[in-house]
Amino acid sequence: MSKKRILLIIGGGIAAYKSLDLIRRLRDADFHVRAILTKGGAEFITPLSVAALSEEQVFTDLFDLKDETEMGHIRLSREADLVLVAPATADLMAKMAQGLANDLASTALLATDKPVMIAPSMNTRMWEHPATQRNLETLVADGVQVVSPEAGDLACGEVGTGRLAEVPDIVRAVQNFLDDGPLKGRHILLTAGPTWESLDPIRYIANRSSGKQGYAIAGALANLGANVTLVSGPTGLSTPPGVTRVDVESAQEMLGACENALPADGLICVAAVADWRPASSENIKIKKNGGEPPALQLTENPDILATLSAHNMRPKLVIGFAAETNDVVDYAQAKRKRKNCDWIVANDVSGDVMGGDHNSVHLIHKDGVDSWDHMPKAQVAQKLAQEIAKFFS
Repeated sequence: MSKKRILLIIGGGIAAYKSLDLIRRLRDADFHVRAILTKGGAEFITPLSVAALSEEQVFTDLFDLKDETEMGHIRLSREADLVLVAPATADLMAKMAQGLANDLASTALLATDKPVMIAPSMNTRMWEHPATQRNLETLVADGVQVVSPEAGDLACGEVGTGRLAEVPDIVRAVQNFLDDGPLKGRHILLTAGPTWESLDPIRYIANRSSGKQGYAIAGALANLGANVTLVSGPTGLSTPPGVTRVDVESAQEMLGACENALPADGLICVAAVADWRPASSENIKIKKNGGEPPALQLTENPDILATLSAHNMRPKLVIGFAAETNDVVDYAQAKRKRKNCDWIVANDVSGDVMGGDHNSVHLIHKDGVDSWDHMPKAQVAQKLAQEIAKFFS
């Protein structure tokens, strides 16, 4: 990726000093770096130090007429292959999410037609604040890539999540994204949403799944270069960019569509498949007749996850989801073994997870359990996609 171009926006925060190392390492990785230093960033590092390391003019002022004549914020924002915001402060994230443009950095971000990646850094209370999490969710939904902050000791003396990701990790994320993605050439098959099991032409048995988590994962995988086939039950969601969608209604249709999509490198069964379906479905609407309600005879649906895990074209990586209301980890560990999965993503759905925008999950694998923080479903999707990329690397 010789001389791919990075526009680095340096936000105001103590982590701004790490941007100097970031510039050096990006250039060592053969990137061309041009920087915008915000007013806050300039409280921690100088334009001279940024210019010395990037060997480029540093841009600071939206109303510098000389820069606007020679470069212009529109051209500056569009001559890059990637706009990288590091550190991304709570203020910058809020401006990005709301579309504000009152300085050079925010104006360039609003004007760019190139991909954007952020590496947030802030106090843990600021990171966890509902407003910041709402802004994060908006940015991820807009396609912004996120290099998640780390947990540990913060400069303010507190301990928690909010530290800027390590510089080598940010560089690696940039390399992966600009190299057509680490999942380029991989076919990932994914199920999402509910299934509808027909009682008659009007009524059906279903569940509360919105499909949001599965669609978010499909989009995150596509962003990493994967060829994604999304087999979806009925939802009101838009197909993520770059994803091939196959619409189904019933569990039997979902299994058939998955088998037709094989072979695949990876399988992720996120869909909330109905365990049972009516033994028979009426061709006309069932009427009340003033007497007892009709007896409802049920039969078991096919187990899509177990069936594909045992398939003669079994994908190399099989991931199931376990939606539980109690004993979440214990049930998920048993399910992984019973269904012959490589990983299980387990979550507690006793609250507002189904249909909601946030999730708290445990990643179950043969070596143990990784418990992730409560976060927007879009961020869960990006984190899982990154784990999948590591598996195939």
